Amino acid sequence: MAERRAKIAPVDPVWDRITHEAREAVRIEPLMGGLVHACILHHRTLDKALSYRIAAKLSSNEMSMVLLREIAEEAYAEAPELIEAARADLVAVYERDPACHRLLQPILYFKGYQAMQAYRVGHWLWTQGKYDLAYFFQMRVSEIFGMDIHPAARIGKGIMIDHAHSIVIGETAVVGDNVSMLHSVTLGGTGKEEQDRHPKIGDGVLIGAGAKVLGNIKVGHCSRIAAGSVVLDEVPPCKTVAGIPARIVGEAGCDQPSVKMDQRFGLAETRTAE
Repeated sequence: MAERRAKIAPVDPVWDRITHEAREAVRIEPLMGGLVHACILHHRTLDKALSYRIAAKLSSNEMSMVLLREIAEEAYAEAPELIEAARADLVAVYERDPACHRLLQPILYFKGYQAMQAYRVGHWLWTQGKYDLAYFFQMRVSEIFGMDIHPAARIGKGIMIDHAHSIVIGETAVVGDNVSMLHSVTLGGTGKEEQDRHPKIGDGVLIGAGAKVLGNIKVGHCSRIAAGSVVLDEVPPCKTVAGIPARIVGEAGCDQPSVKMDQRFGLAETRTAE
């Protein structure tokens, strides 16, 4: 008699917590049961849930949900780093956004998180030479979420985009790990040049609401860009810049500005700017 081997499900504390939060949400508000079951509880893993959520949000008469879900599932199967980035983004939102109280929230409700995961699938398509599919993802992300991220842009993990309205990230832009940005941020070019023309954002950078970073310039690690600033020149690491055009007004104020999310200027910084 052949030995029977029990199948042991992989341990995933993050997904276990998400499903626990989902069951609790349904218990408290039964009217949410259909959405929560469809998006979370009908799936066994985070990647399957995200594939469903991306497809549900981006589908239209032009491309069915079934087809989009197959594309997303293929991306996650071929590139496990996409789900690693999705987890890091999820934790980043939970830890940095004071309006986020559960890991469940970004998956169900936060368009910044949802748009980032759709962008990541589109970027994978771009790297596979599937340019038209990648452009389709870009178009639908822009139409549904109000974020226009070129699929060729390279974006690290642990990204938090708060409110996430009117974000524009250009084709040759590079964004490091653990970056936080607020609504209406532009990482754009300065003209019609066709080569490397967009900003390079270092790790741990905080970009305030409405800030515009233009041209092929470097923004150093762990720096801060004040809300409403227009950055046209390189920013050294661990500095705060503000104004139009932006200039250095002081130190970054902490080791990890993108995590602390403190956008206030200190008195010394204000005096330096005068």
